[in-house]
Amino acid sequence: MKKKQAVAEDKVEMIPPESSQEEQGGEAPVKAKRSKTEEVVYHPVKLSRSDLYRPPTAEELSQLKEAESLFHCSLLKMQMEELLKEIALSERRKQHIDSFIQTVTNLLQTVPESPEVEVSDLSWLSGAVKVPFLLVPKTTKGKFHMAPPASVDLIGSYPLGTCTKPRIMVDLAVTIPADVLHPKDVINQRYPRKRALYLAGLAQYLTSSSDIGTMRYSCLHGNRLRPVLLLTPPGKDSSSFSIRVHACPPPGFFRPSRFHPQRNNIRIEWYTELQASKSERIDPPTPHYNSSVLGDLLPRAHLQFLCAISSQCSSFANGVALLKVWLRQRELEQGTGCFSGFLASMLLAYLLTTHRISNTMTAYQLLRNSLNFLASTDLTVNGISLARDPDFTAPSLAEFHSAFQVVFVDPSGHLNLCADMTACTYKQLQHEASVSMQFWDNPTVDGFHSLLMTPKPMMRTSDHVFQLCELVKLQSSCKKLNLLSELMDHSGNYIHTVLPFILSLLQQGLGQRIRLLTHSLSPDPEWSVESDAPKHRDQPPLSFGLLLEPELAASVLERGPPADSPKASEFRQLWGSRSELRRFQDSTITEAVVWDAKTMCQKRLIPRQIITHLLQLHADIPESCVRYVGSMVDDVIKTGNEVHSTGEEESLLVVQSYDDLSRKLWRLEGLPLSITAVQGAHPALRYTQVFPPLPMKPDYSFFDREKTTRSLVPKEGKPCPAYVTPIKVICHMEGSGKWPHNALAIRHIRTAFHIRLGELLKKNHNYTCRPCPTHLDVWKDGLVFRIQVAYHREPQVLRESVNAEGLLVVRDNEEVQALEMATIHKPLLTSTLHGLQQQHPCFGAVCRLAKRWLGAQLFSEHITEDTADLLVASLFLHPAPFTPPGSPQVGFLRFLHLLSSFDWRNNPLIVNLNSQLTAADYTEIKNTFMGSRESLPVMFIATPKDKTLSMWTKQAPTVQILQRVVVVAAECLKLLEHQLMDSSQIHDIRVIMRPPLDAYDVLIHLNPKQVPLLSQAVDPPTVTFSRGVMTGGVGKSGGALPVIDYNPVSLYLEELREAFGDLALFFCDPYGGTVIAVLWKPKAFIPVPFKTSQASARSIEVTGEEVNTVPNVKAILEDFQIMGEGLVKSVEARTEKWSF
Repeated sequence: MKKKQAVAEDKVEMIPPESSQEEQGGEAPVKAKRSKTEEVVYHPVKLSRSDLYRPPTAEELSQLKEAESLFHCSLLKMQMEELLKEIALSERRKQHIDSFIQTVTNLLQTVPESPEVEVSDLSWLSGAVKVPFLLVPKTTKGKFHMAPPASVDLIGSYPLGTCTKPRIMVDLAVTIPADVLHPKDVINQRYPRKRALYLAGLAQYLTSSSDIGTMRYSCLHGNRLRPVLLLTPPGKDSSSFSIRVHACPPPGFFRPSRFHPQRNNIRIEWYTELQASKSERIDPPTPHYNSSVLGDLLPRAHLQFLCAISSQCSSFANGVALLKVWLRQRELEQGTGCFSGFLASMLLAYLLTTHRISNTMTAYQLLRNSLNFLASTDLTVNGISLARDPDFTAPSLAEFHSAFQVVFVDPSGHLNLCADMTACTYKQLQHEASVSMQFWDNPTVDGFHSLLMTPKPMMRTSDHVFQLCELVKLQSSCKKLNLLSELMDHSGNYIHTVLPFILSLLQQGLGQRIRLLTHSLSPDPEWSVESDAPKHRDQPPLSFGLLLEPELAASVLERGPPADSPKASEFRQLWGSRSELRRFQDSTITEAVVWDAKTMCQKRLIPRQIITHLLQLHADIPESCVRYVGSMVDDVIKTGNEVHSTGEEESLLVVQSYDDLSRKLWRLEGLPLSITAVQGAHPALRYTQVFPPLPMKPDYSFFDREKTTRSLVPKEGKPCPAYVTPIKVICHMEGSGKWPHNALAIRHIRTAFHIRLGELLKKNHNYTCRPCPTHLDVWKDGLVFRIQVAYHREPQVLRESVNAEGLLVVRDNEEVQALEMATIHKPLLTSTLHGLQQQHPCFGAVCRLAKRWLGAQLFSEHITEDTADLLVASLFLHPAPFTPPGSPQVGFLRFLHLLSSFDWRNNPLIVNLNSQLTAADYTEIKNTFMGSRESLPVMFIATPKDKTLSMWTKQAPTVQILQRVVVVAAECLKLLEHQLMDSSQIHDIRVIMRPPLDAYDVLIHLNPKQVPLLSQAVDPPTVTFSRGVMTGGVGKSGGALPVIDYNPVSLYLEELREAFGDLALFFCDPYGGTVIAVLWKPKAFIPVPFKTSQASARSIEVTGEEVNTVPNVKAILEDFQIMGEGLVKSVEARTEKWSF
């Protein structure tokens, strides 16, 4: 046997793994043909018993210890390693890149010379190729001629080994010959113009080569003074990578001291083209211009510095790669003033040279320490420098701080690497690092996905977003703010000139209302070599994001300093005519600004009022240029004609009325047993009802009286009366030996309690009550409360039964589960979510938006109200990698993202209500889930009181419905985010609320007159119907009871499901939908043998001796019409699937 085993082992060959298929370009792995001499066959090593059980080596122990101490589990370590493999360049890709670099280098070295001309003379260029520069002013001094480059060198991430997918960019530095330049070219844009001309000359020469694919111009991180030439290879590799050609002066050609941030290199006289007197000729410093030119002198020195550092730290490249992924997911890696991959490399180099991290650390540790450093270090106040021994001409950190908002000095000591970065961008970077560190160590959070795999676009990260459109108007802002010197320093880029001043103004005005102010980073423009450089106004609108402070953001009062304070004049200057003196209750008289807002949805938009007022007053930006997209989606849940509301005020009225009823129930005397608890069990009592019940006053002329109870009954021929929602309240009675131990007897006792409660409420408070066996309806403050008496031992009694042998059997059943759900679980969920609403004021509004969308898309039967509320609660309790939503809109976007991206198949959604679950509970839930996945609901939601069953999703949704929800949510999210960010045209936000009906087989159109909730429809009709409600005022207590809980649509749907639930699925929007969509079940149309018990709605087919039945669709459609007589307008059959 052993001999056979050995032979079998000898035959096993371990084949070396192929390089993984590249994502970019979709290249298939190529199997290389090996010659006989090259053929390598690996055999498994046979280990002796001593080798097999020998103790682990020091390196193995180190890896085990690292996995245990650094990672929550070994899975995180493996995920990181897999990610690094995924983004690394394969050897095959590197060979393609090296080959193309060699081709380009050879071509560049053969560039022909041209005769010397004036810099402003472009006649030597063919008409096809343009200069990648905005020539403003038109002319400057100097001579230029074309010549082959002095050298062509690789710079940047590719030679350093930190170049990663998906955006592969290889940097090539082309050295402009020294005789083309002049030492004084740093003045008045002469060097940047010659640099642009040199690139245009290269482009003109390369256009004739078939070895180059496409050629385009771009700018390095959006800096118009530093254009670059983008080259791609020809053929199928054209989109897989690009070479970015930089034109640079010879090393050491310009003295670095010329670029001191306090020196001037652009003369006002030249820039304005106006003669100035000698006394006025004080040229201001041009630090941004200086740093742009100096940046071209140092790339080779920077590469040498980084190579020396990375050679000492084996994980340097992987650490930079992880940091770049982290930055890319947060949209901080590209654009003007970004924290680029180069800066990430420099940051790691700084931490290594200052011994804040060690050379032996892993990539994981490098990333962690980098984020920790960013979170705890404010470079806007205390800059850092890589320069060890700068020369005496190098500026001090204080001089850098006086010229730039963020300071990070390079190894030369002369260049600020963060010259173009605004303080707000760095604060955003700091905030993101801080948030990442907070959830990194939390064992209940999936750190890998939150940290490196979840994208964070501005629209989903910021609570409010607004855009500045018509950027050309910012020219007048420069005039208003008197920014000529800064405009000159930014070489006419008025957008980046005025941006820091706008940010500072908004920061001052919004103050404590916001935690963070962010702005979009203008993308690097790209254009054809045959086109002129795009104007500044051609870039996309500037977007700004606000992270709100929930407690303060909606305050209508901006209280200023006392009237006699020296700061009062500053306050008046900031707010202009809006500032006024006011006297407060504490007798102080101070400056104050009061904003116009009555309802919560108006108060949420107070930041909009502040922003438009300040921009108009101080920056001359009209309100028409500000596109505020903070609450566009809220429109779908707005009610009220004169004063709009999104439901907060109405919900508060319901809660106040319930609290009053609860107190009165507690105080009732004359009951045989005392009340032990009164609990709300309705979404309105936790602020999550889509359209909260409104106090109503019945119009008695609309109704007749029912003879015995004198209740209101609608007159014949009138439209369906307004829907009156019964608000469910559970009233627990104390335990006592007097309670019977029989289910039927308990029901009778509960009925007696309902009657007695009604009598006492009528006698003590004059409330109109109607007792029923299952509940008591109470008419109070224009609202109906449905009180249900509960006895805590009733579920146990229902579980018990006696079998045929006379033994007591305890068994769970559906009746018990329904009773526990109604009397225990729902009240508990309501009180818990009510508490969550108190912590997060917009929780209720997010739930209402989410449920409105689910209803509109016809999913509300399958994802119930309680399930939807729990899904939204998870966004607030487990927001990583975000902060809890601060506005309904951003919460709704994250809800769609959760639905569409969560891995429902392999993970439970754990909602840690009241933080009751520990890390051990999380592990237990996940293990139990994986162990019995097949028997659990497809959408599994675990809570502290329900760790193993997911009772909220036990019945629905099914696999097919969940797949449909995921697809529709993904499409709606994509469309909505596009609409919110696209300012080019007016969008209809309600598009995402209109369901695609083409997937359904039959549409049942309803008569709008008989749809009581018609006014809540996504597209409410222009014609409305009187529904027996008087406007203004609330019905008095003691009046006649209105028609309660009567909705013909839902009753009709119940009948349809009961009659035809085995043949079809029925979908309808519960909020005013006038269409019922029907989807036939595919299995229902398979012929089945004839049975008399199953002949309903079926027709008989005889084939030979076989007698089968199939659904009689024509008769079923007629039944739809007959069953809904008066309610159904028409039945439309859209497909004929059943005929196949």
